[in-house]
Amino acid sequence: MIRNDKAKAGGRAEDSVGYRRNARPLPASPNSSLIYGVLPVLEALRADPRRVDRVMIAQGAKENRLSEVIDHCRANSIPFTRVAREALAKYADRGANVQGVLAFVSPAQYADVDEILENANDPPLIVVLDGVEDPRNFGAIIRTAECAGVDGIVIPDRRSVGLTETVAKASAGAIEHLKVAKTQNLNRFIEGLKKRDIWVVGTSVDARMSYDEWDWTRPSALIMGGEGRGLHRLVAENCDVLVKIPMYGKIDSLNVSVAAGVILFEAHRQRK
Repeated sequence: MIRNDKAKAGGRAEDSVGYRRNARPLPASPNSSLIYGVLPVLEALRADPRRVDRVMIAQGAKENRLSEVIDHCRANSIPFTRVAREALAKYADRGANVQGVLAFVSPAQYADVDEILENANDPPLIVVLDGVEDPRNFGAIIRTAECAGVDGIVIPDRRSVGLTETVAKASAGAIEHLKVAKTQNLNRFIEGLKKRDIWVVGTSVDARMSYDEWDWTRPSALIMGGEGRGLHRLVAENCDVLVKIPMYGKIDSLNVSVAAGVILFEAHRQRK
């Protein structure tokens, strides 16, 4: 509930969760990460409000969804303030579209590999990334994978981008709903998948089989290579099968995040 009376000492309205008009920006916790944009902030509040330390909203922002942000803050006793737009811009990347709201959240937590596998659907569908280094690509893959009903994503702990703020932004909130795990040895993890009777399907422009010829109703793990070079040689050799997306123009391959979307929604189509 908002108190309409003004505090005698300060002469400003304040509600029970710390909303203050024209207040100075609240400092970030040293253990906080920053997310901004209406949808990413909303998804963080919906998925796990305990991770959200505080929220800042631009003065004069009128977007309807910002009222939902405020409602979530009030319901979960999360402090939020109205600040000048210039103050928000100081926290975000230069030129970023903050959309009038940002939040300080605890860093995203990695899931355990076994947690993903043991809680997978039947049949499971796992995405494994072999060295994707561009955070925007990784964020886009997370978003696509979540929309396609993937059980989780596994990445190597080296030569790969992690769960950074840019990844969170590019995922448009999907990072709050899809489990991401790290593995120290990608080839050993692939062997573990085979022991669980999960087919390991790699992608390669040199593959003979088209991606839509594979039976995705089987338990499957899709292995996507990094930008430019594709799968490492040993990873490709350890796959049960390699598939490709046929190209009809002059360019011989798609961006890895686009390719992931094409293949994952074919898998979803076959499973439905």
